[in-house]
Amino acid sequence: MPAKRATAANSGGYATTKSGARTEQVILFRIGQQAFAISANAVQEIRSTDNLAASAAELPGPEFKKVRQTIVRGRRTLYVVHGATLFGLPSTPATLVFLLRRSRSALLVDAIDRMATISRLIALPQAFCGEERSWYRGLAALEDTVVPVVNPDGLLSPSELEQLDTAHAAKRKANETDSAAEPAAAGGAREGRRATT
Repeated sequence: MPAKRATAANSGGYATTKSGARTEQVILFRIGQQAFAISANAVQEIRSTDNLAASAAELPGPEFKKVRQTIVRGRRTLYVVHGATLFGLPSTPATLVFLLRRSRSALLVDAIDRMATISRLIALPQAFCGEERSWYRGLAALEDTVVPVVNPDGLLSPSELEQLDTAHAAKRKANETDSAAEPAAAGGAREGRRATT
């Protein structure tokens, strides 16, 4: 599947029309049967999971249920958040990855519906009373439906990022140790073969 790139029409998120109304371009996407929106300006790239599979690295440990992989983009290490796990939805085979701008997260989603324009955000109702309040910026009314607008900075908390950094550094150190041990082991095997001849 070819790579897809997102274009952000508004560098500052909201734009002002000639009439003075403020609007924002959003990407409507789905995870399972649930619809979501995210600011187009927050998404740097959209890639297929197949396209990024070769560059993704697995994270060790069962404690990170919503993050199982990392992607290195230049000097940045992005933690890939599984949208279905994060939002408490049934597990689905995600096909796309949103690489987020100015964020250390990437988001796995199932499909993109379309682009849309919103003019205002509706405050989250009091029913959103737990950690989900950090996941969303608010709600957006679109034609005959209302969808939550994802907050790209709320996918991982500071404490979660700290734990992930620790796990990622430990894995990298273990890989470096294994790489250094392989030549020594190969050399020892060659010396052993010489001794027996």
